[in-house]
Amino acid sequence: MFVGIHHVAINVRDFERMFRFYHEAFGFEPCRGEFNWEREPRIDRIIDVPGSAARSVMLKAHNCYLELFQYSAPPPASTHPLRPYDRGYTHICMETDNMEEDFKRLLACGMDCSGRDFIEMNDVKAIYGYDPEGNIIELQQCAPESPQRMALLKR
Repeated sequence: MFVGIHHVAINVRDFERMFRFYHEAFGFEPCRGEFNWEREPRIDRIIDVPGSAARSVMLKAHNCYLELFQYSAPPPASTHPLRPYDRGYTHICMETDNMEEDFKRLLACGMDCSGRDFIEMNDVKAIYGYDPEGNIIELQQCAPESPQRMALLKR
């Protein structure tokens, strides 16, 4: 039985900068120490990337996990982040219970929304923005009656 999505992983170019952004913007904290590897055939086999080398950390905020990777080998095929219309995983969505307050904090932490404002679609208010490396983050607030609203955990 599936319990739910455990984490989203983001491959980053600047580990410290991105760690700081997700910590300051969303309150993510490490839930264990860094995990780094180089010349590890078992890991290469699991991830299907021969000759890989990377550092990583698993972060947690409330009921959400985020894993950051910075690969030093092999070099990336592209240095451009995915766009919403590209194939594959293109964004993460963070739910808030206070859109205006959290939106201001994200902008102060370096999220780029290029002057856009949020829109309301039925029972959801949302906006897309970019983290400091161009990865897409959707910030959404669901109305209390929305069937897609996440249960808020006590902090």
